Amino acid sequence: MESEPRENPVEVESLKKAFGKQKVLDGVNLQVASGETLAVLGRSGTGKSVLLKLLIGLQKPDSGRIAIHGKDLATLNGQQLNELRLRIGFLFQQAALYDSLTVEDNVAFPLRRHSSDPQEKQREKVRELLESVGMQDHGNKMPSEISGGMQKRVGLARALVLDPDILLFDEPTAGLDPITSGEIDELIVELREKRKLTAIVVTHDIRGARTFAHRLVLLREGKIVAEGSFADLQQNDDRFVQQFVGSLS
Repeated sequence: MESEPRENPVEVESLKKAFGKQKVLDGVNLQVASGETLAVLGRSGTGKSVLLKLLIGLQKPDSGRIAIHGKDLATLNGQQLNELRLRIGFLFQQAALYDSLTVEDNVAFPLRRHSSDPQEKQREKVRELLESVGMQDHGNKMPSEISGGMQKRVGLARALVLDPDILLFDEPTAGLDPITSGEIDELIVELREKRKLTAIVVTHDIRGARTFAHRLVLLREGKIVAEGSFADLQQNDDRFVQQFVGSLS
């Protein structure tokens, strides 16, 4: 007997969002398969970060449908939405660490709110995660004492601490030098392979996207103008796509 096909962890249909007269997303359709890393590319102000906020219910679409693990966000009450969010890790553009907490306490924060595990087990998990992102020697430091790249690593560890099956990245390499950016890109690949996560990475860095993404979509004026592998985008005849891909060389 054939098993029924599993739904995609993330499905977006005819998504529209505007702020006043400015159309930010204009009929976006997306499906992200289990274990797939999708890069969402585009120039600044093209709605990439808004898409992530819509996916976790921080903003509501004007029209269209968003389903996470088959659940339509529009049908969920506040408690159901909060429960679903616990399955989604989010790495913010600026890492968004708590200034008054140590690195270790920043990573532990979601556990202390949402886990009933004993403190020692929680501490062990935090240390393991810090080691997985190369920050095991910095647990007692404050965010102000570490670099921007290190803060991103800590933010990533915190995003993983509740064992999400979907991970959202908002410009993970923004403001970082090329070497540190490359390290973050490689870390995304490493964690993806180890944890088999479904990931959506919003970025304007096509070089990084080429490194870590299985598939890329390119947004322009609220619409997807290209979709596929990096090679597919290279072969696309659209002038804007060619300019965007050409910026790599």
